Amino acid sequence: MPSSSLDTDTIVAIASGAGPGGVGVIRLSGPLACNIALTISHKQEQPVSPRHAYYCTFSDSQNHVIDDGILLFFPGPASFTGEDVVECQIHGSAATLNRLVSTCIAHGARQARPGEFSERAFLNGKMDLLQAEAVADLINAQTESAATQAQASLRGDFSNLVNELADEITALRVFIEAAIDFPEEEVDFLSDGKVEARLLDLCQRVRDLLSTANQGRLFQEGANVVLAGAPNAGKSSLLNLLAKEAVAIVTSQAGTTRDVLTTTINLGGVPIIFSDTAGLRETSDQVEVEGVRRAKLAIQEADLVLEVIDDSITDNENMPLALDKKVLRVLNKIDLSGRAPGINDDQQDQFSAISTVSGEGVDALKKQILSALGVTANASSLFSARKRHVNTLTNVANHLNESLQRFSTYSAGELLAEDLRQAHEKLGEITGRVTSDDLLGKIFSSFCIGK
Repeated sequence: MPSSSLDTDTIVAIASGAGPGGVGVIRLSGPLACNIALTISHKQEQPVSPRHAYYCTFSDSQNHVIDDGILLFFPGPASFTGEDVVECQIHGSAATLNRLVSTCIAHGARQARPGEFSERAFLNGKMDLLQAEAVADLINAQTESAATQAQASLRGDFSNLVNELADEITALRVFIEAAIDFPEEEVDFLSDGKVEARLLDLCQRVRDLLSTANQGRLFQEGANVVLAGAPNAGKSSLLNLLAKEAVAIVTSQAGTTRDVLTTTINLGGVPIIFSDTAGLRETSDQVEVEGVRRAKLAIQEADLVLEVIDDSITDNENMPLALDKKVLRVLNKIDLSGRAPGINDDQQDQFSAISTVSGEGVDALKKQILSALGVTANASSLFSARKRHVNTLTNVANHLNESLQRFSTYSAGELLAEDLRQAHEKLGEITGRVTSDDLLGKIFSSFCIGK
């Protein structure tokens, strides 16, 4: 269970999007929500039925009319937060919405913190931490795939898989501790191979979930792909071809790109930030020197680097990149070199051959980029995930692999039972069964106000 405590303040915030709109929504949650709403709508003498829309006039503390609109009441615990919740729908003017919020505050509410409605839903047991994060992911989804996967996490698809793993870890731990507590049994349950087999299966299931979660993270958070290489290799031309518009200036003069130029492109449902960078070479031009420095910095922060190479010149003129990053070699200008387009998967010489002039090989390159990032063909059935989920699952996977190696060597049940307990706690951090106030504060502070 979370360690954070739930306060009893009544909170209020604008729940609709920023900017003017036809309709704006004010949300109240807490013990005074209904009383405040009845006061500002002058409905104190009328019973208000749950989930029934009432047309009314909202007024400020001096009884001046703010706007006409709709009032909806959701009594707890059957509400989003688990508390009494009221929504007031009026015209979407920022001035009018802020005036209504100020009036609610004057009657005893306080301004909600970012994510406080979702935080209360979590603390009141209406959803787990994964589902609460999925609310924000759904709001911030940049592609249709990201929205679909966030909805899957909100339904509990990701949570169910994590909970199944946690239950399996618990079951194995109970089996091991029972074997330790009853050593007089004729059968040594710790050495008959069944524990090791279950542990192997558990390790594989964690790796499978990690792979799926990493794909979900990419669809939700996107990836950074940097185009790097020598001047005039065709980096800017490739960026324009991927973006399907003239994002970067392209000339026959080497060194045209001096700064890092970025654009977000939806590639197979994944929002990818592609960065065009200055050509990497030794130069005395101070502006170009700064461009090269920035290019190297962008490379270090990239999830994937496309090393663009001019295939029309001899090999000894192409200076290969020495990087500790995942790199895809892209041989450009095959319309001049005569090389066939497509992907060469030879382990000794992997590359993608393209022409930014004719467009040949670019579709194959797009698939290779997604594959290199870890996106598979069945990605449409995924759930949304975040970097913290991937990091935690990575830690659990590494922890269980080390446990398997220790158990295979020493057959020490006590050590394995403790390892499983720690793995169970780490999984609990994902769903919020085990968490801290610091973690909750960091997560919910990233939400928008009103959610």
